[in-house]
Amino acid sequence: MTADRRTAFIRNIAEVPWLEFPNHFGGALSKPLVMPDTAGSHHVDYRISMYQPKAYVEKHSHKVQEQVYHVIDGEGLMHVDGKDHVVRKHDFIFLPPGIVHAISNTGLTDLVFLVVTSPVTDDVKPV
Repeated sequence: MTADRRTAFIRNIAEVPWLEFPNHFGGALSKPLVMPDTAGSHHVDYRISMYQPKAYVEKHSHKVQEQVYHVIDGEGLMHVDGKDHVVRKHDFIFLPPGIVHAISNTGLTDLVFLVVTSPVTDDVKPV
């Protein structure tokens, strides 16, 4: 979808396929609901993720992106800046740029959470 052809839309989540993005393992699946490739968004990447037990994303950080995770169901471990924290339903996490983080499903059922990322790319733009 090109940026100049953006339009408002209503879509049902069932229409969006589950994908396993790079550096996500063991059934760490996400539905890319609003992002440049699916909606032509310029400022927001919005996903729902479902991690099966033992699924995880590698530890990483972002140069300029901020993220918000909102746990909808299940429980797991959120690694934030060298410490592991149990996260479960209704917990939300804010991650500014530069913070090393990862999430894994250490629970007994699927870990379901929303992720909002802004800006959509982690490219550092020259000033």
